Amino acid sequence: MNDAKGSGKLSRSSSSALDPLSNVLEVLGARVTRLTRMEAAGDWALSFPSIDRLKFVALLRGSAWMLLPGCAPQLMQAGDVCLIGPTGYAVASDPALTPADGARLYERPGCDVARIGGEETVGVGGTVTFAGPNADFLLDMLPDFMIVPRSLSGSGAISTILSLMSGEIERDTIGSGIVSARLADVLLVEMFRAYVGQARPAERGWLGALLDPRIGRALRALHADVAHPWTVADLAHVAGMSRAAFAAEFTRRIGQPPLSYLRAWRLALARKALSGGGASVADVAEMVGYHSQGAFAQAFRRAFGTSPKGDATSKAKGATPS
Repeated sequence: MNDAKGSGKLSRSSSSALDPLSNVLEVLGARVTRLTRMEAAGDWALSFPSIDRLKFVALLRGSAWMLLPGCAPQLMQAGDVCLIGPTGYAVASDPALTPADGARLYERPGCDVARIGGEETVGVGGTVTFAGPNADFLLDMLPDFMIVPRSLSGSGAISTILSLMSGEIERDTIGSGIVSARLADVLLVEMFRAYVGQARPAERGWLGALLDPRIGRALRALHADVAHPWTVADLAHVAGMSRAAFAAEFTRRIGQPPLSYLRAWRLALARKALSGGGASVADVAEMVGYHSQGAFAQAFRRAFGTSPKGDATSKAKGATPS
């Protein structure tokens, strides 16, 4: 890549980040910031609007239908969990029912429990937010709906976490909030792991690519030393593939060519570094592999519609998290 060069600073700090999923979730600041609970019985249906975040839904008791645009209704049973991308959805006792506005049940401050007629069905939901403006890097590579059934082999960790979360809800004692939030963070990672293990190859996308013996090896190398002057040939060599075969397979799995992915990740890292306010534009440009501040500024402006200095200034003034 002509606009990049190696730099010891970022490569040293990221040399231990060989797991791209952990690397991305940490850099993007992915956290479950709100947990909600729903108890329902009889006929009920609730709709929720699209948001530029992730949300998981886990059933602790009973069953419910998940309804998403363009997807067939999906029945969830106790112990099943799903992850929903930035799309509207509905959850219902019967997919034929017209849903009411579910968001209104939770809009009052401190109102995190909705009760509709009983406790035949009990579920918990979690909103996954990102501490910064780079959520699209991950959201654009994930499907809108990922379900992990309890019957799936390898979902034992999820069952254990759901049991612990349910126990915390029932105990309702000091420290429950932070314990539940940490459990939800772990649940998010376990959902990614389990989903990749059971989804069809065509559905796995970026997550599946991480586990592919060849593409995953190239991704780990890229994330471990993002400032290296990577070329497609370099990454193909790491993967043990020909240049053409690697480029085609990488693009098919991830949805963008290797150097486009590298550029997007470099700029996401740069935006995160600039938002902290402790580094100059020149230093950040060097840390993510750009040989000139001008080339970096041009790429940054093309990606985000603002200059690195302007973006850093707006973050310092207290821009809200995405």
